[in-house]
Amino acid sequence: MNLKPSDFQRFSRHFLVEPGRQVDIRQDFDPADTFGYSKTENAAEILQDGVELLAEYQERLYAENTRALLVVLQALDAAGKDSTIKHVMSGVNPAGCQVTSFKAPSAAELEHDFLWRCVQALPARGNIGIFNRSHYEEVLVVRVHPQFLEAQRLPRPLLGEELWPRRFRQINDFERHLVENGIEIVKIFLNVSQEKQLERQLERIDQPEKHWKFNPNDIQERQHWDAYQAAYQEVLQHTSTPWAPWYVAPADRKWFTRIAVAAIIANKLMEMDPQFPTVSPAQREEMLACRQTLLAESSAAPSR
Repeated sequence: MNLKPSDFQRFSRHFLVEPGRQVDIRQDFDPADTFGYSKTENAAEILQDGVELLAEYQERLYAENTRALLVVLQALDAAGKDSTIKHVMSGVNPAGCQVTSFKAPSAAELEHDFLWRCVQALPARGNIGIFNRSHYEEVLVVRVHPQFLEAQRLPRPLLGEELWPRRFRQINDFERHLVENGIEIVKIFLNVSQEKQLERQLERIDQPEKHWKFNPNDIQERQHWDAYQAAYQEVLQHTSTPWAPWYVAPADRKWFTRIAVAAIIANKLMEMDPQFPTVSPAQREEMLACRQTLLAESSAAPSR
């Protein structure tokens, strides 16, 4: 079974959070969903279809050099963000792709507004930029742990419950600004179940080759599962917009997560439809003259 362009469109529609939609994250999205596919149905070949299409369109985007694509990946721990990036972007030219992983803000970053560090990492024209976590941490982690606001030293009148609707509006305005300046956006939430997260965190303890992934803080964060679910639900409801919609990719089965993410990104690139630049008649004449020079050089060179 192979993916066709219409399949990429079906994937995007299936996992799209329609702007303005009321979301119930537990009822509306199944972390184990595979959209009717099974791992035995040539999963590797299907993923490869998406990877190859991504590579084709990334080359066109790079050559066109007028627009960029920003891919925002958000998820709870152990949802598979890193491995998804590794597999989905495996065929893309590294010269036209950059990945930025956002950790806790540095002292320098805390001297600026919450969007500042993301602005520094935006992709240049012709490139695909991937945010592994993003500006959405400021309405997710910071909302679950409001004590983190102390380090941001916001004026006291700006604190309180109105902070979150204000940040949603600021994020929406920021993303609209990017799109209106040629940076298209795809936002994907990798939706992992609490049970699958537990299984993967145990693997990090039990399997020596995964010890490097283990972080005791991740176990503490599990205690805030319900608060994170509520925060993500608010994000999906308030920041899935016509210019920068959210997609919810099921993350319990990594083989399918990669297929879904590849299809969503590929479909966005197909919608953008970047084109190779054309040359003017004068440029074409110059190219033909250069061709004659090269042919003359080739014919004069001694055979080996």
